[in-house]
Parts: sequence; structure tokens; C-alpha cells
Amino acid sequence: MKRWQFWLGLLIGGLFLYFSLQGLHLDVVWSVMQTANLWWLLPGIAVYFVGVWARAWRWHYLLKPIKPISTNAMFPIVTIGYMGNNILPARAGEVLRAFVLRKRQGVPVSASLATIVVERIFDGVVMLMFVIFNLNGLAQLSADSGFVGSIQTVALVGTLAFAVALAAFLLAAAYPHQSLGLYQRWIMPRLPAVIGNRLTPMLESFWQGLESLRSPANVLMVFVTSIAIWLFETAKYWFVMHAFDFSLYSGGFFGLMLMNGVVNLATTLPGPPGHVGTFDGPGIAVLAAYGLPREIAASYTLTLHAALWLPITLLGAYYMAREGLKWNEVRAEYEKLEHEAE
Repeated sequence: MKRWQFWLGLLIGGLFLYFSLQGLHLDVVWSVMQTANLWWLLPGIAVYFVGVWARAWRWHYLLKPIKPISTNAMFPIVTIGYMGNNILPARAGEVLRAFVLRKRQGVPVSASLATIVVERIFDGVVMLMFVIFNLNGLAQLSADSGFVGSIQTVALVGTLAFAVALAAFLLAAAYPHQSLGLYQRWIMPRLPAVIGNRLTPMLESFWQGLESLRSPANVLMVFVTSIAIWLFETAKYWFVMHAFDFSLYSGGFFGLMLMNGVVNLATTLPGPPGHVGTFDGPGIAVLAAYGLPREIAASYTLTLHAALWLPITLLGAYYMAREGLKWNEVRAEYEKLEHEAE
């Protein structure tokens, strides 16, 4: 609560939420939510958890060069991590699942964090693909749709950033000794001894986590799996859509892909736990750009957000309790990593 990042996230999320709800008739939004056929959430939640299982398989695949761990063992850890992301600021759930993996399987935190960073880069690339495949819909976004700012510019900048990050990781994985050599020759001598002694073992462990990217076949497998994961999530958007009156919506499944890409790119910004506001504002804007009345778009987006947040948070909390994990252990681990990074 004392960290400036927490308050910055609350501010950004609050601004997004304010602009997304501005001018809406909230009584109509509530009325639309009350008349929604919420039975459609059940198949949506089911297909979403198929995607979560695919995430567990992808993480198992990335970790295989470090330690072979079954997907069955990875699934609870993945849900714990996503639960952490939903209730903790600054995506601290990623550190949480790295901590649980070390506790359960003995994998160094730095190595598992490397694989998590790789996951996020591939996720970002897929999200940008979803956006780029739907540039016509993207061009319709304007202030009239309720979103302030240029998503087109964000998409272009994001494409460049993720492409550079992916290229850097692939080169580091392909040439581990050379890339570590550059660090040891140019950076390590300029660091204070205390920092260098802490940082060097962490980086060596981190580079070990990139080992799965040394094979083009592995890179292709992770990329294809990432596409499947996000198509499963878009399928959830599609199922939940049927709970509402989308007769004026012109986007079809590809429009939902664009919504998925835009909202997940927006949630990479600092925001409050659960992406309150940063998910909802862009989602409403995309649907309004495709002709859906904003009150229906808001009702759908808020319902979808709850359906994405609640089931995996409850399941992650169950697995965390089953593991006997305590929040003070997690906090101590998080503070330890922050201290080592300073």
C-alpha cells in the first residue's frame, strides 16, 4: 500500500474506468446485465480452462530443458499464479508461481522467471497479430467509441517493442556464451562488487531458462501453442456474447479477436489488481466501434471480466490453500527478489 506503483496503477485504472463509463446510462447497463442469459457463461468458462491447461503445457515445455515436470503438476501452479495476478498489484502472481515452482520442484526462481518472460513476449506477439489481422476494425476506433487515445499508435509501438524483445531473447538463447560474455566484459566490471556478486548468478540462471528457445522447432511449438491459448480465450468471449443481444454487432469472431488483442495489450500498462479499468475501457470501445450500443457493450464487458476473474481466482486460492502456502512467505520472497534487483 505504501509503494508508488500501487497508487499509480489505481490512478491509471480509475482513469480508464471513468472514461469507459462516462456518458453511459448505468441503469440501462444494470438492466441489460439482469436480463442476460448467464447460462452461456458455463461453456465459456469450460473452454477458458482448456486454454489454462494449454498454458500449463506450454510452461512445462519451456521448462523441459531445465527439469521435466508433468503438465498435471504445472496446472495448479499456473492457476495460483493467475490468482496472484488477479488480486496483487504489478503482476506479482508471476513471482508467486516462480516461488511455488521452486518450493515444489526445486527450479531456481531466476530460471523460471526467464521462461515466464518468454511466455509474456510470445503472448504479446500473438495479441499484436490479433490486432493487425483486424486493422479495418481498428481504424473505426475513435473518441466516439468511448476510448481516448490512439490504439493504432499503441499497436505500432507495441509491435516494434515485442519484435525487438523477441529477437533479443532468441539471440541470447542461440548464443548464450557470447551474450553472457558481453555482460561479463562490458557491464560486470562497471558494477559495484556487491551488486555484481548478486546479479551474475541470477543472470546465469536466467540464461538457463532460455534454453528451450535454442531450437527453431521449440520456438515454433511455443508460438503455435500461444496462438491456440488465445484462440481458446477468444472462444470464451464468443460464448459469453450469446448471453446478450448482439444483433447490432458487426464484428463477428474476428472482432472479438481484436477486442482480446486490444484489452490484453492495454493490461500491460500499470494498473490495479485484476486490471480493473484497463480491461473494461478498451473492450467497450472496440465493441462500440462495431456498432454495439455502449450500454450493451459495457454490460457484456463487465460480465466477461467477472467471468475471467472469478473462476480462476477461486481455483487458484483453493490450490494455494491445498499447498499450505502462507501470504507472509510470498511477501518475504517478493521483497527478497526486489532487494536483490536493487
